[in-house]
Amino acid sequence: MSFNTFGHLFRFTSFGESHGAAIGCVVDGCPPRIPLDQKDIQRELDRRRPGQSRFTTQRQEPDAVKIMSGVFTDERTGTQFTTGTPIMLLIENVDQRSKDYSEIKDKYRPGHAGYTYDIKYGIHDYRGGGRASARETAVRVAAGAIARKIVPGLTVRAALVQMGPHKIDRSRWDWSAVDKNPFFCPDVKQAEFFEGYLDGIRKAGSSCGAVIEIVAEGVPAGLGAPIYAKLDGDLASALMGINAAKGVEIGDGFAAVAMSGIENADEMRMGNDGKPLFLSNHAGGILGGISTGQAIVARFAVKPTSSILTPRKTVDRYGRDTDVVTKGRHDPCVGIRAVPIGEAMVACVLADHYLMHRGQVGEGTAWPFKPGA
Repeated sequence: MSFNTFGHLFRFTSFGESHGAAIGCVVDGCPPRIPLDQKDIQRELDRRRPGQSRFTTQRQEPDAVKIMSGVFTDERTGTQFTTGTPIMLLIENVDQRSKDYSEIKDKYRPGHAGYTYDIKYGIHDYRGGGRASARETAVRVAAGAIARKIVPGLTVRAALVQMGPHKIDRSRWDWSAVDKNPFFCPDVKQAEFFEGYLDGIRKAGSSCGAVIEIVAEGVPAGLGAPIYAKLDGDLASALMGINAAKGVEIGDGFAAVAMSGIENADEMRMGNDGKPLFLSNHAGGILGGISTGQAIVARFAVKPTSSILTPRKTVDRYGRDTDVVTKGRHDPCVGIRAVPIGEAMVACVLADHYLMHRGQVGEGTAWPFKPGA
């Protein structure tokens, strides 16, 4: 049993550990003749890359990706295309400091996966957490960069909408601000507040969590399938599979509980373009597990980083009580760099479902139906 592969028709298998020689993935199922250059992938990796501000881990990894297979350059145009064969992506690790973990190699970090890895396998990689490290998520971002190219007209964007107990003001939402501050925050004023807030968290030797919101636009109607391949079910699984994720909601999510049926229903009218127009989007673009053509909206919660400087009570792998302090370089809020990771996982799910939809129904049905049909 191996559980390192994600997806069905569009799928990737990741490999590597936090302090190993390299990390990477093999992307399979990508259609041929899609323009793909190294810079397309590097652009997304640079957004997730550590060490870009004082608010993330200071581990200095360039995350330089190499495309090892699955592409071919047209000699006439110089354009590089996918070939339809497996695409191998490799990212070398260049700034490992395994010695930072030597003092705690037998101690379990509370909130970290060391204990559960030991219970399951009888061995765990204490050097940064091995496969449980957020380092592994770089390859998901790389795979997501390819996935973005598969669905025509698809746009996937994400933003940090809450840090600790502090939420953004949605009336100030500005997508153009997301890449202009170190928090991927769409609220400029709240981003300024986050600077002082996170400085205080870091200096206190602690960490905090965050909520990330992803919006996918240009999603065709009809993606997803009942009963066990619901689009929202696969999105939830993909987002919960991100390191440190502890909760997912689609559309209004848990807030829908406080609404009445009258408030929650997304009413419909015919638009001027001859297509249905939804008057609201409480459902987050998915009904019955199938996309409506509206924007898909999903959020996921990221817990506080487990590796902190404040001493915590724990046990070691030999069954003895002890305390643990995690030294080294860690994110005071791992949710910040989860923003491009969330985008990538949503893109991978949508690419996968787009290919499955096309394989089952081709161009789809002709709508609207004629009376009596």
